[in-house]
Amino acid sequence: MAVVIAAPASGSGKTLLTLSLLAWARSQGHSIQPFKVGPDYLDPQLLNAAAGHPCRNLDINLCGKAWVERAFHGYGSQRDLALVEGVMGLFDGIGCSEAGSTAAVAKQLKLPVVLVIDAGGQAASLGALVQGFRDHDPDLTLAGVVLNRVSSQRHRELLQEVLAAVGMPLLGCLPRSDDLALPSRHLGLAPAHELQNPSQRLERWARLAEEHLDLSRWLPLMKAPRSGTPPLDEIAPITGPEMPVAVAVDEAFHFRYAETGELLERMAMPLLPWSPLADAPLPAKARGLILPGGFPEQHAERLGQCRTSLSALRGFAQRHPIYAECGGMLLLGQQLNDLNGTSHPMAGVLPFSARRGALQVGYRQMTPRQDGLLLRHGESMQGHEFHRWTLEHDRPTSAGSVLWDIEGWKTGRIPEGWGTQRIHASWIHLHWASSSMICSRWRDALAADPTP
Repeated sequence: MAVVIAAPASGSGKTLLTLSLLAWARSQGHSIQPFKVGPDYLDPQLLNAAAGHPCRNLDINLCGKAWVERAFHGYGSQRDLALVEGVMGLFDGIGCSEAGSTAAVAKQLKLPVVLVIDAGGQAASLGALVQGFRDHDPDLTLAGVVLNRVSSQRHRELLQEVLAAVGMPLLGCLPRSDDLALPSRHLGLAPAHELQNPSQRLERWARLAEEHLDLSRWLPLMKAPRSGTPPLDEIAPITGPEMPVAVAVDEAFHFRYAETGELLERMAMPLLPWSPLADAPLPAKARGLILPGGFPEQHAERLGQCRTSLSALRGFAQRHPIYAECGGMLLLGQQLNDLNGTSHPMAGVLPFSARRGALQVGYRQMTPRQDGLLLRHGESMQGHEFHRWTLEHDRPTSAGSVLWDIEGWKTGRIPEGWGTQRIHASWIHLHWASSSMICSRWRDALAADPTP
């Protein structure tokens, strides 16, 4: 079956509850598969660490309903238990709609929902809130409620009576505790590698579930789906010559979907980790380079001093294909401002500088202006944008180096990205594995490279 953990709004405690259940299940010897609704990169890193298995994103808007269905049943059926963490508020989708929302995923997969509510400062009003969410959509099953930031035993008893009056099961109460708060930064929760004492945190999360959740009621809810085939298993592996691909992997570049690397490996493009922060040359066998997103602005001063890495990147760009998205694209520019506004030199492959700007977030529809590494003129692709940095350059909007035109909810149609014969660079994140065409064209580009 599995269950979806949702909330009325972000910041209610979804991730803390999910981590507690994952850590407890793992401590009891259960194999549990975590899922995350939406295009999130940071929460899945934490869920990975707690479960000991790669978290899989369930994103209807980015990947389509068929992929989400196959991913849930395929990956979920490999474990004993499964758990889905929602995104934002339960019914929050694109713009003011429910498209791609946690509720939409729960209904598509026919999963019950547990609502985690920040109960701080609430009493009888909790009943109205729960009734509203329960009755808003008759096609959605609300299996129970977990209350977060409950201040005392008296507060707990009061809220339990309120829930009993509206016929809603109480599945647990998490105490108010700053000690359990998850650190955040400017794009959400801090990455998993920045958490202090991870093994101790796992123990504390597991103990939180053991002491404050009704686990006898949770176990049946978390039973994994019985059967399914992971989406990548439906793609025949390539047995031809290998074409290794370097991928930036360190504290500055770590926004990756697990399925991308898995699919590349399946298509005979093994990944070669490369750390720009280590100031090292690129792997000699690499036929192409992937620069994923991350937080290069947080490490801009150190990156600017990595002369070997930056020089290697400049030379590589003259000979081999490069795919760069979001933070990865910033490494290709002339200058990058750090969190304090100080400018630092980057590789200088593309003619722009980057500084802090307004938040840009949302799904985007992209239409390429010309044939490129991954897409062809006239095609269309769905992606996601999420960043606070902006590019400064004097390129006209009609320039041939514009990668594509993008459009989102109330954004208008604007030119975006940099496309050359060897480079695909954009703010937009793509989910390669849900469109195997991307990996196929990437392999074609590697095979056509005259300088292996």
